[in-house]
Amino acid sequence: MMAISDSLQVTKTRIAAACVAAGRAPDAVRLLVVSKTFPAAAVREAFEAGARAFGENYVQEGLAKIEALGDLRSQLDWHLIGPLQSNKTRPVAEQFDWVHSVDRLKVAQRLSERRPPQLPPLNICLQINISGEASKSGLLPAEAAALAHQVAALPRLALRGLMAVPEPGPGALAQHQAMAALFAALQAEGLALDTLSLGMSADLEDAIHAGSTMVRVGSAIFGAR
Repeated sequence: MMAISDSLQVTKTRIAAACVAAGRAPDAVRLLVVSKTFPAAAVREAFEAGARAFGENYVQEGLAKIEALGDLRSQLDWHLIGPLQSNKTRPVAEQFDWVHSVDRLKVAQRLSERRPPQLPPLNICLQINISGEASKSGLLPAEAAALAHQVAALPRLALRGLMAVPEPGPGALAQHQAMAALFAALQAEGLALDTLSLGMSADLEDAIHAGSTMVRVGSAIFGAR
């Protein structure tokens, strides 16, 4: 297994190359390092290699790492990318910087109510079920605009954009393109969105070609889970 510092650099090079191939600036896409199931020591190693944004799927696991890496807190952005139940919104609102998985107004309202006023607004992405799979969380694309406008009006939240996990396979590229079209349509409605969280280790090139601004990469950096 390649060292984390080496695999992180390979991933950054891969992202930059995909950006150039898509006719975009090499630094047009941000890297979110997905650290779920890997220990705090691995996160620290990735930080020392230059990573600054980390994604966690599970609230309790993420909170434990935020505490364990408290000495780095001011230098890290912590993103919750997994499902969020409304009864767990308080610690997320208090400790995380981003939530990518909002798909209900109730969850957004509770995050808004529980975000401490002394902290910057909590950055929010709406999760879209772009593949329409019954097993996946997320809004249907037709539901996105109504919720986006409602969330954008809530205090102590900053609606930043959309997130999706397209179904792998021959239809994935079309799903990436559909996400980019939805993102553009919401911008055209006057929503100040700047983040399309789309693409992972296996499909980041297609996502970047479609217009992703943030890719979520774990296994290509830390190895198989």
